[in-house]
Amino acid sequence: MGDFDASSGSGPKIAILFGAVVALVGASLYQFYEVRQVRAELETTRDALMDQIAKVHETSTVSSKTNRQSVDSLKAQMDEARRQASILAGQAKIDASKHADELAAKLEKAQQDQAAKVAETAAAVTNVSGEVSKVKDDANTTKTRVGEVSTDLANVKTDAAATKAELEKTIADLKSTKGDLGVQSGLIATNGKELAALRALGERNYTEFRLTKEKTPRKVGDVQMRLKAADMKKNRYTIELIADDKLVEKKDKTVNEPVQFMLSRATQPFEIVVNEVKKDMISGYISAPKVQQTRN
Repeated sequence: MGDFDASSGSGPKIAILFGAVVALVGASLYQFYEVRQVRAELETTRDALMDQIAKVHETSTVSSKTNRQSVDSLKAQMDEARRQASILAGQAKIDASKHADELAAKLEKAQQDQAAKVAETAAAVTNVSGEVSKVKDDANTTKTRVGEVSTDLANVKTDAAATKAELEKTIADLKSTKGDLGVQSGLIATNGKELAALRALGERNYTEFRLTKEKTPRKVGDVQMRLKAADMKKNRYTIELIADDKLVEKKDKTVNEPVQFMLSRATQPFEIVVNEVKKDMISGYISAPKVQQTRN
């Protein structure tokens, strides 16, 4: 690419040099023409003089003095003509030499300008090549990063698909049964993994709790609860539930049994599910409907 640009820039310079050479040749031809003209004039003058001399010899009546004066005059004229011709030829030579020197100076300057522009073009090409190389490096780096991001995205999609499949399998394995109020319960989670799946499903709100045996009730979500008894061997428990300012005892309930109760602002039952019974301690969650409004 650099060679092409340098050749394109030198085209006009070569044309200028060619024009200068043509002008020099033209000037030389012109001076040569001038010299030939002078020589022709000398020849004409010489011929005229010879004619006059012949006429002098033919005119015998003219005195010798007059003839001599005429001859001397003619010689003087011839010498003057020769001197003038020599002057003209010398001046023409001087003019031609001066013109040649001027053309040589112009030629040298044009060559210097051309060399400077070639160097400038080469530097520009080198600079552009460096920029192109940098752009290529940046493009390769970006391509590598895009490939890494694409790989990460593919991995995330794979993980998301696996998580979704596992979630769907977990939800499919969950069971539903009737609660102690005789109402069909929602899906029952028996451990933390299944509870996370229910949360992801997004159909109800879930509040986890860990309740120990105490004398006073403890607030869990929208209600208060107090553990009265816990039978670890039989996986049974008894609690007191305070909801809507009403105290209700839920006695001798089993693990993973949906213990249902109603609140005045909801049309669907709340459910207490205990997943684990230990000595003087139970743990599980409360399931609440998402839509809650005043009951008629």
